[in-house]
Amino acid sequence: MTILNIPGTQSTPTITADWDAGLLKMDGDSYPENSFEFFGEILVWVERFLAETARPLRLELQLIYMNTSSVKAMMDIFDMLEDAHVRGREVRVDWYYHPRNERVKMLAEEFREDCSFPFEIAVQPS
Repeated sequence: MTILNIPGTQSTPTITADWDAGLLKMDGDSYPENSFEFFGEILVWVERFLAETARPLRLELQLIYMNTSSVKAMMDIFDMLEDAHVRGREVRVDWYYHPRNERVKMLAEEFREDCSFPFEIAVQPS
């Protein structure tokens, strides 16, 4: 499970994770019927990557909408990144948003407040 490819649907984001590159990307809407089930594989991937490698990990997000249970799953991922960062691991988040979607920008800013690792929020590239 070093490479993870989960195609996006109307209610779930596209997920790509590349072990060698140390990159996890999420793109799209996130309101799955069962967030625990959907994010389970992603949480396992992050946990394994952080436990089995010493390489940096970058999380790149281009999320449009997240329901409450998706926010909880994202908090779990950020908690793992924070724990790794505190232990000296290089981790970062790059969260891109559409300029007309201030709600997502505000959500990203709320997440960033609780993180001590590098966390950039920027307008989505064209």
